[in-house]
Amino acid sequence: MIRTYPHGVTCWIDTEQPDPDAAAAFYAGLFGWTFTDAVPPGVPGSYLVATLDGQDVAAVGPGGDTGAGTAVWNTYVAVDDADATAARVPGLGGTVTSDPEDAGPGGRTAACTDPQGAPFRLWQARRRPGAQLTNVPGAWNFSDLHTPDRAGAMAFYGPLFGWRDADMAQDAGVMIQVPGYGDHLAATVDPGIHERQAFAPPGFADVIGGLLVTADEPAHWHVTVTVADRDGAAATAERLGATVLRSAEDTWTRNALLRDPQGAEFTVSQFTPPDVGG
Repeated sequence: MIRTYPHGVTCWIDTEQPDPDAAAAFYAGLFGWTFTDAVPPGVPGSYLVATLDGQDVAAVGPGGDTGAGTAVWNTYVAVDDADATAARVPGLGGTVTSDPEDAGPGGRTAACTDPQGAPFRLWQARRRPGAQLTNVPGAWNFSDLHTPDRAGAMAFYGPLFGWRDADMAQDAGVMIQVPGYGDHLAATVDPGIHERQAFAPPGFADVIGGLLVTADEPAHWHVTVTVADRDGAAATAERLGATVLRSAEDTWTRNALLRDPQGAEFTVSQFTPPDVGG
Protein backbone atom coordinates (compact mmCIF):
# COMPACT_ATOMS: atom_id res chain seq x y z
CA MET A 1 0.00 0.00 0.00
CA ILE A 2 1.26 3.50 -0.85
CA ARG A 3 1.85 5.68 2.19
CA THR A 4 -0.06 8.96 1.94
CA TYR A 5 0.14 12.11 4.03
CA PRO A 6 -2.81 14.29 5.07
CA HIS A 7 -2.57 18.08 4.98
CA GLY A 8 -0.19 19.35 7.64
CA VAL A 9 1.88 16.18 8.09
CA THR A 10 5.63 16.31 7.50
CA CYS A 11 6.11 14.05 4.49
CA TRP A 12 9.58 14.27 2.93
CA ILE A 13 13.18 15.28 3.50
CA ASP A 14 15.99 16.15 1.13
CA THR A 15 19.41 17.68 1.40
CA GLU A 16 20.90 20.39 -0.81
CA GLN A 17 24.59 19.77 -1.38
CA PRO A 18 27.36 21.58 -3.31
CA ASP A 19 28.47 18.14 -4.60
CA PRO A 20 25.41 15.87 -4.78
CA ASP A 21 27.33 12.84 -6.03
CA ALA A 22 29.75 13.02 -3.09
CA ALA A 23 26.83 13.42 -0.69
CA ALA A 24 25.07 10.42 -2.21
CA ALA A 25 28.22 8.35 -1.71
CA PHE A 26 28.39 9.43 1.94
CA TYR A 27 24.76 8.60 2.74
CA ALA A 28 24.90 5.35 0.79
CA GLY A 29 27.83 4.31 2.95
CA LEU A 30 26.15 5.42 6.17
CA PHE A 31 22.56 4.23 5.68
CA GLY A 32 22.71 1.78 2.79
CA TRP A 33 20.71 4.05 0.50
CA THR A 34 20.49 3.44 -3.25
CA PHE A 35 20.09 6.47 -5.50
CA THR A 36 18.22 7.08 -8.75
CA ASP A 37 18.15 10.41 -10.59
CA ALA A 38 14.55 11.57 -10.89
CA VAL A 39 15.47 14.18 -13.54
CA PRO A 40 15.00 12.72 -17.04
CA PRO A 41 18.05 12.38 -19.32
CA GLY A 42 18.75 15.54 -21.29
CA VAL A 43 17.08 17.80 -18.73
CA PRO A 44 19.44 20.09 -16.76
CA GLY A 45 20.10 19.37 -13.10
CA SER A 46 19.71 16.30 -10.94
CA TYR A 47 17.59 15.12 -8.04
CA LEU A 48 18.85 11.88 -6.56
CA VAL A 49 16.04 9.97 -4.84
CA ALA A 50 17.27 7.60 -2.14
CA THR A 51 15.61 4.25 -1.58
CA LEU A 52 16.00 1.66 1.16
CA ASP A 53 14.63 -1.82 0.51
CA GLY A 54 13.22 -0.41 -2.71
CA GLN A 55 11.16 2.32 -1.01
CA ASP A 56 11.67 6.11 -1.20
CA VAL A 57 13.24 7.55 1.96
CA ALA A 58 14.93 10.88 1.08
CA ALA A 59 16.75 12.74 -1.70
CA VAL A 60 19.91 14.68 -2.53
CA GLY A 61 19.91 17.72 -4.79
CA PRO A 62 22.27 20.51 -5.79
CA GLY A 63 22.55 23.74 -3.82
CA GLY A 64 23.10 24.73 -0.23
CA ASP A 65 22.16 27.30 2.34
CA THR A 66 21.53 30.58 0.52
CA GLY A 67 24.61 32.80 0.56
CA ALA A 68 26.62 30.42 2.75
CA GLY A 69 27.58 27.68 0.33
CA THR A 70 26.99 24.99 2.94
CA ALA A 71 24.75 21.97 2.73
CA VAL A 72 21.37 21.79 4.49
CA TRP A 73 18.58 19.30 5.17
CA ASN A 74 15.05 20.37 4.22
CA THR A 75 11.72 19.22 5.64
CA TYR A 76 8.53 19.20 3.54
CA VAL A 77 4.96 19.47 4.83
CA ALA A 78 2.13 17.85 2.88
CA VAL A 79 -0.59 20.23 1.71
CA ASP A 80 -3.78 19.77 -0.26
CA ASP A 81 -3.05 22.85 -2.41
CA ALA A 82 0.44 24.38 -2.54
CA ASP A 83 -0.77 27.63 -4.12
CA ALA A 84 -3.54 28.20 -1.60
CA THR A 85 -1.33 27.34 1.36
CA ALA A 86 1.54 29.53 0.14
CA ALA A 87 -0.90 32.41 -0.30
CA ARG A 88 -1.71 32.24 3.44
CA VAL A 89 1.92 32.33 4.60
CA PRO A 90 2.54 36.12 4.42
CA GLY A 91 -0.66 36.95 6.30
CA LEU A 92 0.48 34.73 9.18
CA GLY A 93 3.88 36.44 9.37
CA GLY A 94 5.95 34.07 7.25
CA THR A 95 7.67 34.54 3.89
CA VAL A 96 7.38 32.66 0.61
CA THR A 97 10.97 32.50 -0.63
CA SER A 98 10.21 30.47 -3.77
CA ASP A 99 6.77 30.60 -5.37
CA PRO A 100 4.85 27.38 -5.98
CA GLU A 101 6.08 25.44 -9.01
CA ASP A 102 5.77 21.97 -10.43
CA ALA A 103 8.54 19.53 -9.55
CA GLY A 104 8.05 17.45 -12.65
CA PRO A 105 5.21 14.93 -12.41
CA GLY A 106 6.03 14.19 -8.76
CA GLY A 107 4.16 17.14 -7.27
CA ARG A 108 4.11 20.87 -6.67
CA THR A 109 6.30 22.65 -4.14
CA ALA A 110 7.07 26.03 -2.60
CA ALA A 111 9.78 27.23 -0.22
CA CYS A 112 8.87 29.30 2.83
CA THR A 113 10.24 30.59 6.11
CA ASP A 114 8.27 30.93 9.33
CA PRO A 115 8.15 34.22 11.32
CA GLN A 116 11.22 33.17 13.35
CA GLY A 117 13.21 32.46 10.18
CA ALA A 118 13.06 28.65 9.96
CA PRO A 119 12.94 27.49 6.31
CA PHE A 120 10.52 24.73 5.29
CA ARG A 121 8.92 23.43 2.11
CA LEU A 122 5.36 22.73 1.00
CA TRP A 123 4.57 19.57 -0.95
CA GLN A 124 1.39 18.95 -2.92
CA ALA A 125 1.77 15.31 -3.94
CA ARG A 126 1.04 13.91 -7.35
CA ARG A 127 3.16 10.96 -8.43
CA ARG A 128 5.39 11.08 -5.33
CA PRO A 129 3.35 11.20 -2.09
CA GLY A 130 6.39 11.34 0.22
CA ALA A 131 8.60 8.97 2.20
CA GLN A 132 7.42 5.38 1.86
CA LEU A 133 9.60 3.89 4.59
CA THR A 134 10.07 5.57 7.97
CA ASN A 135 11.05 4.80 11.56
CA VAL A 136 13.27 1.82 10.73
CA PRO A 137 17.08 1.80 10.75
CA GLY A 138 18.34 3.88 7.84
CA ALA A 139 15.07 5.79 7.37
CA TRP A 140 13.72 9.15 8.49
CA ASN A 141 12.40 9.27 12.05
CA PHE A 142 11.29 12.83 12.83
CA SER A 143 11.87 16.44 11.92
CA ASP A 144 12.00 18.82 14.88
CA LEU A 145 11.41 22.57 14.87
CA HIS A 146 14.14 24.46 16.73
CA THR A 147 12.74 27.90 17.56
CA PRO A 148 13.30 30.70 20.06
CA ASP A 149 9.54 31.37 20.33
CA ARG A 150 7.17 28.44 20.85
CA ALA A 151 4.04 30.58 21.06
CA GLY A 152 4.99 32.64 18.03
CA ALA A 153 5.80 29.56 15.99
CA MET A 154 2.51 27.87 16.85
CA ALA A 155 0.57 31.05 16.07
CA PHE A 156 1.93 30.59 12.54
CA TYR A 157 1.90 26.82 12.03
CA GLY A 158 -1.34 26.17 13.91
CA PRO A 159 -3.64 28.05 11.51
CA LEU A 160 -1.57 27.07 8.45
CA PHE A 161 -1.44 23.31 9.04
CA GLY A 162 -3.85 22.55 11.88
CA TRP A 163 -1.04 21.75 14.31
CA ARG A 164 -1.26 21.45 18.08
CA ASP A 165 1.72 21.50 20.44
CA ALA A 166 1.61 19.21 23.44
CA ASP A 167 3.89 18.70 26.42
CA MET A 168 4.27 14.94 26.40
CA ALA A 169 4.67 12.89 29.56
CA GLN A 170 7.47 10.40 30.22
CA ASP A 171 10.29 12.76 29.21
CA ALA A 172 9.08 12.87 25.60
CA GLY A 173 9.34 16.67 25.33
CA VAL A 174 7.12 19.00 23.31
CA MET A 175 5.51 17.29 20.35
CA ILE A 176 3.62 18.65 17.34
CA GLN A 177 0.39 16.83 16.53
CA VAL A 178 -2.01 16.72 13.61
CA PRO A 179 -5.29 15.54 15.18
CA GLY A 180 -6.50 12.36 13.51
CA TYR A 181 -3.18 11.42 11.92
CA GLY A 182 -2.92 8.27 14.02
CA ASP A 183 -6.35 7.20 12.81
CA HIS A 184 -5.23 7.85 9.22
CA LEU A 185 -2.23 5.58 9.76
CA ALA A 186 -4.39 2.91 11.39
CA ALA A 187 -6.75 2.96 8.40
CA THR A 188 -3.94 2.78 5.83
CA VAL A 189 -0.34 1.62 6.27
CA ASP A 190 -0.16 0.92 10.03
CA PRO A 191 -3.30 -0.86 11.29
CA GLY A 192 -1.69 -1.80 14.61
CA ILE A 193 -0.33 1.61 15.56
CA HIS A 194 -2.67 2.29 18.47
CA GLU A 195 -2.09 -1.11 20.05
CA ARG A 196 1.67 -0.94 19.50
CA GLN A 197 1.88 2.51 21.07
CA ALA A 198 -0.28 1.68 24.09
CA PHE A 199 2.74 2.34 26.32
CA ALA A 200 3.44 5.75 24.76
CA PRO A 201 2.13 9.12 25.99
CA PRO A 202 -1.53 9.79 25.01
CA GLY A 203 -1.83 11.29 21.53
CA PHE A 204 1.57 10.03 20.40
CA ALA A 205 0.09 8.44 17.26
CA ASP A 206 -0.87 11.94 16.07
CA VAL A 207 2.71 13.26 16.44
CA ILE A 208 4.37 14.55 13.25
CA GLY A 209 7.45 16.17 14.81
CA GLY A 210 8.94 17.81 17.85
CA LEU A 211 9.48 21.37 19.05
CA LEU A 212 12.59 22.52 20.90
CA VAL A 213 12.88 26.03 22.33
CA THR A 214 16.44 27.15 21.61
CA ALA A 215 17.92 30.60 22.09
CA ASP A 216 21.50 29.92 20.96
CA GLU A 217 20.97 28.94 17.31
CA PRO A 218 18.99 30.20 14.31
CA ALA A 219 15.47 28.84 13.96
CA HIS A 220 15.46 25.78 11.71
CA TRP A 221 13.98 22.35 11.04
CA HIS A 222 16.26 19.50 12.11
CA VAL A 223 16.16 15.97 10.64
CA THR A 224 16.62 12.73 12.61
CA VAL A 225 17.29 9.34 11.03
CA THR A 226 16.73 6.05 12.87
CA VAL A 227 19.69 3.72 13.35
CA ALA A 228 20.05 0.32 15.00
CA ASP A 229 23.27 1.30 16.80
CA ARG A 230 24.07 4.92 17.66
CA ASP A 231 27.74 4.31 18.36
CA GLY A 232 28.25 2.20 15.26
CA ALA A 233 26.54 4.76 13.04
CA ALA A 234 28.61 7.61 14.50
CA ALA A 235 31.83 5.66 13.96
CA THR A 236 30.86 4.89 10.35
CA ALA A 237 29.98 8.53 9.73
CA GLU A 238 33.39 9.63 11.03
CA ARG A 239 35.16 7.11 8.83
CA LEU A 240 33.25 8.53 5.83
CA GLY A 241 34.33 12.09 6.63
CA ALA A 242 31.60 13.41 8.94
CA THR A 243 32.06 15.09 12.31
CA VAL A 244 30.39 13.89 15.50
CA LEU A 245 29.32 17.09 17.27
CA ARG A 246 27.85 15.45 20.38
CA SER A 247 26.20 12.32 21.72
CA ALA A 248 23.42 12.07 24.29
CA GLU A 249 20.94 9.69 25.92
CA ASP A 250 17.41 10.21 27.18
CA THR A 251 14.55 8.01 28.36
CA TRP A 252 13.72 6.86 24.84
CA THR A 253 16.83 7.14 22.67
CA ARG A 254 20.58 7.16 22.25
CA ASN A 255 21.42 9.83 19.70
CA ALA A 256 24.30 11.66 18.06
CA LEU A 257 24.40 15.01 16.26
CA LEU A 258 26.47 14.72 13.08
CA ARG A 259 27.77 17.13 10.45
CA ASP A 260 28.22 15.53 7.04
CA PRO A 261 31.35 16.20 4.95
CA GLN A 262 29.74 19.19 3.19
CA GLY A 263 28.26 20.74 6.32
CA ALA A 264 24.67 19.51 6.66
CA GLU A 265 23.77 18.68 10.27
CA PHE A 266 21.43 15.85 11.22
CA THR A 267 20.85 13.42 14.08
CA VAL A 268 21.03 9.64 14.21
CA SER A 269 18.83 8.05 16.86
CA GLN A 270 18.71 4.56 18.35
CA PHE A 271 15.35 3.74 19.95
CA THR A 272 15.89 2.50 23.52
CA PRO A 273 12.56 2.70 25.39
CA PRO A 274 12.50 2.02 29.14
CA ASP A 275 11.18 -1.52 28.78
CA VAL A 276 14.17 -2.41 26.56
CA GLY A 277 16.64 -1.15 29.12
CA GLY A 278 19.48 1.33 29.02
